[in-house]
Amino acid sequence: MDAVSGRRSIIIVLIITAIMLMVLINSATWIMRVLFPVYHRDIIFRYSEEYDVDPYLIAAIIRAESKFYHKATSRKDARGLMQISPITGMWAAQVLGIEDYDPEMLYEPETNIMIGCWYVHMLKKEFGDNLETVIAAYNGGSGNVTRWLADERYSSDGRTLDHIPFGETRGYVEKVIKNYRVYSNLYRK
Repeated sequence: MDAVSGRRSIIIVLIITAIMLMVLINSATWIMRVLFPVYHRDIIFRYSEEYDVDPYLIAAIIRAESKFYHKATSRKDARGLMQISPITGMWAAQVLGIEDYDPEMLYEPETNIMIGCWYVHMLKKEFGDNLETVIAAYNGGSGNVTRWLADERYSSDGRTLDHIPFGETRGYVEKVIKNYRVYSNLYRK
């Protein structure tokens, strides 16, 4: 084999290797998108834009709350994709002007996502853009987060949480942030 044939062989091997790597990377992305879907994408994006919240944060919350099962009900009676409690639903319905509100409406993806996006927006207004604090309030309640921020054991600056005393909320925040990073990396252009 002469030098020219040898170089051609190396180039061909490099091209084939590059093609195989691209196929593997695309397959990995496809597999991750199957594992981390964005069902109800149009609704999520519409209300995320309306309420100025990140749609991938909403997808991350839905994945953590219900795994996109719109009929999900918690042991505390939170309902639907974003696990909205009936009392939060009633509050939102009054503020948003949802006529003839019934807690069963929380199982409807459109209503649930609209209220969930609105509620995340309200938490952002209350706690600022600190993602962990907003997520902690979504799960643990804004009253609890307000108390934690005022307590030096949990917050050194009164704006961010250094420690979340509820184990369930601490785990929830970690899960949603992990989901959020995955969704952002997979789908954000």
